Amino acid sequence: MGRTVGLPRMSQHPGERRDFLPKLVRSLARLGADEIVLEAGYGEGLGLEPDVYTSEGDARFAERDEVLAQDVVLVLRCPPNADLGLLRPGSTLISMLHFVTRATRNALLRERGVVAVSLDSVTDDRGRRMIENLEITAWAGVEAAFRELALRWAWFDVPGRSPIRVTLLGSGALGAHAMHAATRYGNHDLRNSLHRAGVPGVEVAVIDHDLSWHEDYMLARLHASDLLIDATLRPDPSVPVVPNAWLAVMPPHAVLLDLAADPYDGATDPPTVKGLEGVPHGSLAQHVFEEDDPAWNVEAAVADTRVRRTALSCNAWPGLRPTASMERYGEQIEDVLEVVLAVPEPDWDRASPHQRVRAVARGELARWTAAHER
Repeated sequence: MGRTVGLPRMSQHPGERRDFLPKLVRSLARLGADEIVLEAGYGEGLGLEPDVYTSEGDARFAERDEVLAQDVVLVLRCPPNADLGLLRPGSTLISMLHFVTRATRNALLRERGVVAVSLDSVTDDRGRRMIENLEITAWAGVEAAFRELALRWAWFDVPGRSPIRVTLLGSGALGAHAMHAATRYGNHDLRNSLHRAGVPGVEVAVIDHDLSWHEDYMLARLHASDLLIDATLRPDPSVPVVPNAWLAVMPPHAVLLDLAADPYDGATDPPTVKGLEGVPHGSLAQHVFEEDDPAWNVEAAVADTRVRRTALSCNAWPGLRPTASMERYGEQIEDVLEVVLAVPEPDWDRASPHQRVRAVARGELARWTAAHER
């Protein structure tokens, strides 16, 4: 079932450097792609020359409109909503689409008649994500958060201080990686240096959903927290895990880390908000926000933003380590591409005898919607 595949760049996102590596592009022909069309400049952010993609004759370069008009469009981060209109009805978009928190975009894809496969919804039979970069997400974010804490807390590297107290919201896969990273300051070299100097380490308290809504407990915990990390997957993204007012009890030097990276969306009813209410929605162009940063005011219409601490948020934490990130994604995505390029879409069945087909079916928008409306 030969099909053409387009790979657009993510250059419309400031600071973004991630493109799929030549190894994955070459595999597309092996998996059955008739033609591979890359957007002009693909790979530049990673320091790659054009001929590393075209040397074996498997791919060519074109302008963005032509790339988005292919049978299958593969891009890690979803193109802006304006670009979704360039996708052909009946084409397939493979991307991180985050169906749970992107109701407006879901509607646009349905209206356009696009077969949408969300990589973050492709799961095995136990519900575990098959396309994920959670380890790099956790370590990149936690390292950045400790760097900011060190800049703002004079006691950070003093041997006589108390342990750094971290409150971690969420005990899933992302939370597990964040817990490990936090015990190492997000940086093994930093941890070893502080250990040699006799500086006490880090205490991490993991708070799961059933405890996070007990206000008295949470206020006491936040009062003693130097770093607050959100690594939750909320069943209802309109309800914050930590209301903005609760942040008032945190020490002045405290740092907030948004690993979950849920966006704000005032178009939904009720509006979608972050787990740490009020924290700005960051990007690779800016992921650190001081208390007086104007970005805190952007979402004031849908969230309380009055209480502030230094906050870190990024909609693409793995992008801070782009090559390692894309190497991992490329290895994982081949299974999805094999199904999309070889199995007709009507045959994608959540009850298929083939595990990969079941996984892709779980990640397709219409089937995902049907399953979640039950």
